[in-house]
Amino acid sequence: MKAFVIHELAHPSKIAVTEDWPVPTLKKNEVMIDVYSAGLNFFDILQAQGRYQTKPPLPFVLGSEFAGRISHGFPLPAGCPFKPGDRVFGAILGSFAERVAVPVTSILRLPDSLTFDQGAGLFVTWPTSYEALVGRAKLQPGEWILVTAAAGGVGIAAVQLAKALGAKVIAAAGSQEKLDIAKKYGGADYTVDYTKKGWQQDVLKITNGKGVDVIYDPVGMITDCLKCIAWKGRALVVGFAAGTVEKVPMNLVLLKNISLVGIFWGGYAVREPGHMPSVYKAFLDLLVSRKVSPPVVYREVYTLNSLADGLHALETRKTWGKAILRVKEDDTQAGKAKL
Repeated sequence: MKAFVIHELAHPSKIAVTEDWPVPTLKKNEVMIDVYSAGLNFFDILQAQGRYQTKPPLPFVLGSEFAGRISHGFPLPAGCPFKPGDRVFGAILGSFAERVAVPVTSILRLPDSLTFDQGAGLFVTWPTSYEALVGRAKLQPGEWILVTAAAGGVGIAAVQLAKALGAKVIAAAGSQEKLDIAKKYGGADYTVDYTKKGWQQDVLKITNGKGVDVIYDPVGMITDCLKCIAWKGRALVVGFAAGTVEKVPMNLVLLKNISLVGIFWGGYAVREPGHMPSVYKAFLDLLVSRKVSPPVVYREVYTLNSLADGLHALETRKTWGKAILRVKEDDTQAGKAKL
């Protein structure tokens, strides 16, 4: 099968697609998935180079998030709730391929209202944002929230969810195009350009001098954001897309009674697996009931042959919403819906 295989650690731009990679062998309690779409994540770029916290042995197929169908012609584990052809989404290393073997506990049924492209970014991106806002920051209706990289994958999901939860959302990004995306597709109430000197003053002006109750930061700019956080504000450390792990001045944390709160969704599978189903149910209910708009997909969809271009576009911040690899065309009515 065709797959994006890491034979030696290198930047994705230096890796060619493998045309004849073997179809994975099913292990106990695994199902075979025909991958239709897969989500591109910043950590894919790091993992290809051996710079991510999870370092699989070589060789390995890159990619984590996917959406597709249960494959025909492969055995299903006893008690499996799915049948061949069912639409599902999930996450496991190896999703940048035509097929992937996945534990049945690592997939969920894809709602009929969502396309495979939309579903490919659900399993990691959306629970990260939902658990950050609800489980970690305890975001309340009427509170102010500042979302950095607000047009990116996790950022725009956070904007969408925060709006659905009744918060007042200030979207921050580095270009007018991305600010417009955060407002048009995410539903942000206000926008600020954080490449502009003194942008924190704009946030304070918007909030009538109070500052924001919650900061959602996947970039690594908590220190800059603390200049416009409210008394007893909560700062969510979501990631370090800028490439540098911050050193936060703790005197600022002390003076404003700030809570610094981490969110690593990947850790829940090991430390708190019983909590995960309630998070998936909560945001899927919001999507199915249309209380939150569907996931935002970047306008250019990539193939396995152009995947390196897609990861480069993601790395250089040219994408917005969720960047998607399309492995197989969707033949369902949902797939024909306009994105």
